[in-house]
Amino acid sequence: MWTVFIEWQLRHVATTGIVKTPGDPNCCFMSKKPDTSSRIADNKKAAFNYFFEERHEAGMVLQGWEVKAVREGKVQLTDGYVVIRDGELFLIGCQINPLKTASTHVNPDAVRTKKLLLHKDEIRRLIGKVEQKGYTLVPINMHWKNGKIKCEVALAKGKAEHDKRDTIKDREGKREVERALKGRNR
Repeated sequence: MWTVFIEWQLRHVATTGIVKTPGDPNCCFMSKKPDTSSRIADNKKAAFNYFFEERHEAGMVLQGWEVKAVREGKVQLTDGYVVIRDGELFLIGCQINPLKTASTHVNPDAVRTKKLLLHKDEIRRLIGKVEQKGYTLVPINMHWKNGKIKCEVALAKGKAEHDKRDTIKDREGKREVERALKGRNR
């Protein structure tokens, strides 16, 4: 890339007499693309209640008002879960609150069932796993990828009460260690 830039710069200087450097904000070669893989919402409760076996990224079928609300961050995944009906995945309980400026000819439903898009082979494999005892599908997060909204779904197994206590104990132990290190560095 640098050789192309230098060759272009030499040709550009020869014709216009203007030198552009890589740090120049008007330089066309150093423009950065915006981060398109940013997170929209996380389901922290799912990580506390389940062990994740597999993760899958699924597309979502959304209406226009839902996309606008997602851009504003009006999403809640905490109570969401995934069900399989007729060989298709549906996200239930994901709440997308409509904006106050929503159109008058659209009746927004905040807890509308959303269809998830996966390949048929992946869906068939997930159906086989979910039919086993103790497995379920849980939404982990929603994020942007290449301008599209994706939902990360995990094949999960429920934690027992003692596993949840162990998670809390580990978290508190890490906090105490961080506090001790922070206090020693002062």
